[in-house]
Amino acid sequence: RFHHTSTSHLCSCSKTVSDEKYQDPFQLGRKDLKNLYEDIKKELLVSTAELKEMCDYYFDGKGKAFRPMIVVLMARACNIHHNNSREVQASQRSVAIIAEMIHTASLVHDDVIDDANSRRGKMTVNQIWGERKAVLAGDFILSAASVALARIGNTTIISVLTQVIEDLVRGEFLQLGSKENENERFAHYLEKTFKKTASLIANSCKAVSILGCPDPKVHEIAYQYGKNVGIAFQLIDDVLDFTSCADHLGKPTAADLKLGLATGPVLFACRQFPEMNAMIMRRFSKPGDVERARNYVLQSDGVQQTTYLAQRYCHEATREISKLRPSPEREALIQLTEMVLTRDK
Repeated sequence: RFHHTSTSHLCSCSKTVSDEKYQDPFQLGRKDLKNLYEDIKKELLVSTAELKEMCDYYFDGKGKAFRPMIVVLMARACNIHHNNSREVQASQRSVAIIAEMIHTASLVHDDVIDDANSRRGKMTVNQIWGERKAVLAGDFILSAASVALARIGNTTIISVLTQVIEDLVRGEFLQLGSKENENERFAHYLEKTFKKTASLIANSCKAVSILGCPDPKVHEIAYQYGKNVGIAFQLIDDVLDFTSCADHLGKPTAADLKLGLATGPVLFACRQFPEMNAMIMRRFSKPGDVERARNYVLQSDGVQQTTYLAQRYCHEATREISKLRPSPEREALIQLTEMVLTRDK
């Protein structure tokens, strides 16, 4: 039970990295991610110009490439741990490409489900081309990712990464449902968060560790790191929905409330303001619900509690990755946990 932790237990993860060992993860991973988006576009060879344009739309090189970054850093950290090899294998880089493709396909589909009109500061695929074509574009990106996955030619890797696609669908179903029992709500929320966000990072990290090192203990370390960072990433995302302005975020704020979703800050706030329960059950559908719920969250310690919870997950990710042999990549992965907590968009 994370919720009632006193702040004294929460150490900042950055303390584990001394200044001289500081590694900028994005600098360190850049070499392996060179031409990432060009390589993704090669996977999306399509006969129709319109479908190609839709598929290429989010692969414009303006994304943070956060997931591929973690994957290549994990690949190197595991390779160094196993036999001091500093190279990323071609199959490991393929996993990074596939992870970004699966992630982007899920964004295209999410925007259809949410009827979203902006993403990364520009119009969504569904707004420009319509919902039906957007669904098909998401499907096409997933199918291209599956072809690239089959090309790796390793059945274990195929089963690890297809688990991600199953989890994405199950996570979306969890999000569409809601729990009447207040005590089950938080577990439901964390399970949905794992399936929709963290499973991709956890299983991609596990996949590159399997390709780079035969030790099951290392596979578990990679998986646990990815899982904990992934959950923390989404928790902070849910915080930013209340604390960031829309221009900065690149998408509308209070978006989750407008979709009827009770995220971490809302569930924590509900403990201080039980009158929110009725709003959660009706998914903030009455006029004025969204604004009232937002005000309750901002009056409560919901944002702070959710941030503490994210810190706990980052601390756990750091604890796991610290079991690997020291390397610049390991330090960069530790540094990444700090960046997850301090990001503002």
